[in-house]
Amino acid sequence: MKIHFIAIGGAVMHNLAIALHKKGNTVSGSDDEIFEPSSSRLKTHGLLPKEPGWNPDRIHSGLDMIILGMHARKTNPELKKAQELGIRICSFPEYLYEHSQDKKRVVIGGSHGKTTITSMVMHVLRDQKMDFDYMVGSQIEGFDTMVKLTEEAPLIILEGDEYLSSPLDRQPKFHQYHPHMTLLSGISWDHMNVFRTFEAYKKQFQKFLRIATGGGKVFYYDGDPVLGEVVDKSHWSLMKVPYSEHPHTIEDGRFILKTRYGSIPLALIGGHNMQNLMGAMMICRDLGVEDHQFYTSIENFKGAERRQQLLASDNNRSVFLDYAHAPATVKATIKAFRDTYHDQKLVICLELHTYCNLNMEYLPLYKDALNESDQAYIYFNPSVVKRKKLPALSPEEVRKQFKKEELIVHNDSNQLVTDLKSLDEDAYVLLIMTSGSFSGIDLHNLAKELVKS
Repeated sequence: MKIHFIAIGGAVMHNLAIALHKKGNTVSGSDDEIFEPSSSRLKTHGLLPKEPGWNPDRIHSGLDMIILGMHARKTNPELKKAQELGIRICSFPEYLYEHSQDKKRVVIGGSHGKTTITSMVMHVLRDQKMDFDYMVGSQIEGFDTMVKLTEEAPLIILEGDEYLSSPLDRQPKFHQYHPHMTLLSGISWDHMNVFRTFEAYKKQFQKFLRIATGGGKVFYYDGDPVLGEVVDKSHWSLMKVPYSEHPHTIEDGRFILKTRYGSIPLALIGGHNMQNLMGAMMICRDLGVEDHQFYTSIENFKGAERRQQLLASDNNRSVFLDYAHAPATVKATIKAFRDTYHDQKLVICLELHTYCNLNMEYLPLYKDALNESDQAYIYFNPSVVKRKKLPALSPEEVRKQFKKEELIVHNDSNQLVTDLKSLDEDAYVLLIMTSGSFSGIDLHNLAKELVKS
């Protein structure tokens, strides 16, 4: 087939493009901006557009399909041309469902933790030599791409994102997959730009479970009262299996699983990851993995990219990177580091980058989110605020919403770097949290400089 990707630079979009290219399809694409690592990966496979931007000349009647990403708009000139020519247009979740109609579909969703749980399941299945297709929202060690599609694999593991599918398809992505088995990790309000109230957001999970009804099964974290309410109200024919935090201890800053096979040391930290791990174990057990096999495999799981990722460590200083940006995930991640590194100074650096955390309407949800840190910095880029068509923010306004004493707020990335390099403590743990890129700061190099200074 000849397939063109509109907004090919997205995390999943560029990986799906690579996967389809590997299967022998003729793949092209376009985007107005493509960042790393998408650009390098596309370039490696000869799929990087020659120039950025949208060009309707790329669209012609010889194309079999357009896969449309959420980054594009309804007014996109390439999309308009495709509509005029009558070329089939679909979103990537719609395409993934069509590909997997004859497979067992396992969908892992929730407001937080879904990428980590999906990554854990994939890691264990791979380690146990099981054949499966997959789609996950982050790069995982040992996997070349974030998407794999084959004809032979009997099942597919899908990360179930509740955000919209495309500019033309306004239903959440996870509504498209019609799972045989699903897991929900929790519900806390996110994507406020689309779901304007918490009730509207919660309804997306209620509908998801209606779609999963009919001989399906849902594993769910029973420590979340909102999720418990949603599951309790779902159809009687849906098999409901609760799970809780895996028993563990913390010894010398390391999380140790307590199992009937003995103690299992982990590379992961945080109580929320003990919840994630238990959920992954339930899924794997249902897919035929014995518990002792799961423990053997999970012991060497290092996490997904940008999830508690160690960037550099030396001279009693460590720098970590995490994707946390929503209020609940920011709090949970900071707590995990506080519990683990309770004897060290914990420095937090959070970038406000999404529509929601740059919006004064929702910033109050971050009240006290940084309180367990010893020192905290916040950064936002005024040009990003403007691009998202939001009212201008001032550092003082942001500072007031977080209610954190001695919080330092920057809107100049150079000044932020200067402050971080001026940290004079002999030992500290620096946790950088963002869904963006800190306006292009090379975080890996910065981390190396900080631990060696």
